[in-house]
Amino acid sequence: MNDVKTATASQAIGFFEKYLTLWVVLCIASGIVAGKFMPGVFHVLGNLSLAQVNLPVGILIWVMIIPMLVKVDFGALHDIRRHVRGIAVTLVVNWLVKPFSMALLGWLFIRHLFAAWLPADQIDSYIAGLILLAAAPCTAMVFVWSKLSDGDPLFTLSQVALNDTIMVFAFAPLVGLLLGISAITVPWDTLLTSVVFYIVIPVIVAQLWRKSLLANGHFDSAMRRIAPWSTIALLATLVLLFALQGEAIVQQPVVILLLAVPILIQVLFNSALAYLLNRWVKEQHNVACPSALIGASNFFELAVAAAISLYGFQSGAALATVVGVLIEVPVMLFVVRLVVRTRRWYEQGLTN
Repeated sequence: MNDVKTATASQAIGFFEKYLTLWVVLCIASGIVAGKFMPGVFHVLGNLSLAQVNLPVGILIWVMIIPMLVKVDFGALHDIRRHVRGIAVTLVVNWLVKPFSMALLGWLFIRHLFAAWLPADQIDSYIAGLILLAAAPCTAMVFVWSKLSDGDPLFTLSQVALNDTIMVFAFAPLVGLLLGISAITVPWDTLLTSVVFYIVIPVIVAQLWRKSLLANGHFDSAMRRIAPWSTIALLATLVLLFALQGEAIVQQPVVILLLAVPILIQVLFNSALAYLLNRWVKEQHNVACPSALIGASNFFELAVAAAISLYGFQSGAALATVVGVLIEVPVMLFVVRLVVRTRRWYEQGLTN
């Protein structure tokens, strides 16, 4: 029964989202080839910056993020009282466990266990990329994961709205704290610029656009039209990114595999922790699912943009965030399948 349910639900994923990992791989290959044959063009694009923000990437990130944020109704914040336990678990995992556990995994694997196989001059940058990846909870894709697991849509919306509100104020201090703990210099001016450019401004623009669409009765039709924009912009960013650092990747493909290890552990650990904590506090399964899924997935669009702004296209930080994109979809689909298949076990625990 669960297998049929999962198969039916999987049809809810859009064409681009369903095959995101495939598109990412194709964009990596395209970027590497384009960078090899047109290096001058991409170096010009890489140098188009204003206040340490790369303009081509900035535009692409806005195209990625704004359609996602238009879906978020910040008025849903009043619904958080309906599922206080689930919201509490989400907040603890998202803001008190996930970023710190990733910093610990980065220190353990990148600085120590894998250091001999990684470029010594990029160690700090790799760890910074992992921290950026974990410091922002997922926004748009959580709606997909929640739908696939029959999650409560109102809870999903309210927790996304709450996380986005917190992210506006907490992202920069949290990243700065973890970079400092990891003995990495914090470029505060660039970090704060990134927060304003990639979080504050997109939130304001998206909410004004949302209000206009709702007032004119065009919200649903507009959402259908702009749905592919985020993924297309992400893929274009990846082509640009790998065109600039493709040669280094071809020479050292093992780096991608090594960076994937702490990311994979972090996803599985945090999703399991949130799922089990929800069961422990007797929260309903349709709340535990989106809580676990948002605790595991990342706002990788923001992470990619911030990494490029802080450390540049050819940095280890940018590469680490892109590895997060590579493994996000297949791993999250596995987590979705797991929480769906364990529903009976979960609900038995509520009655004991």
